[in-house]
Amino acid sequence: MTRSTMSTRLPARPAMLLTVAGTLAAALALSGCGSATSSTSAATAAVPTTAMPDKSAMPDTSAMPDKSAMPDAMAKGAYVSYADYQASMAMYAGSKVVLFFHAPWCPDCRATDTALTGTGVPDGLVVVKVDYDTSTELKQRFGITQQHTFVQLDKAGAAAKKWTGSKDGAAIKAQTV
Repeated sequence: MTRSTMSTRLPARPAMLLTVAGTLAAALALSGCGSATSSTSAATAAVPTTAMPDKSAMPDTSAMPDKSAMPDAMAKGAYVSYADYQASMAMYAGSKVVLFFHAPWCPDCRATDTALTGTGVPDGLVVVKVDYDTSTELKQRFGITQQHTFVQLDKAGAAAKKWTGSKDGAAIKAQTV
């Protein structure tokens, strides 16, 4: 492909992307996604509303406590994804945090996952499910060489302890320091 051919083709791609984006936006608007509709008639129900939501129906966030200021906000045990953990790390302050390097194809990992979702996690413990197959950076950071490995984090996010083989929340908590 010559340089002149490339320059004539490039403007078509952004235009195509804008067309696709516009079509998607129109489809969402026509579907009424997220709009409040009444049961007046079919013709008016299909028209999306652009009105702002009723503030009286929204929760008053000014009365909610600041979770980052609560050192033991996570007194109950929790089993969360790594993405959820990253999004709300402050909420888990005061709990023992253990990364669980899980692979969906691993029978031991599946059994532990079933135990954690079924019987739960002991109070004061947060087990963070990390995808063994895709979390290459975390595996390198903590020296993980096999699935079904657990890493307890200290307050600074460094490894305090590493082990394998725990089958449920109680066994994981028993291994923590």
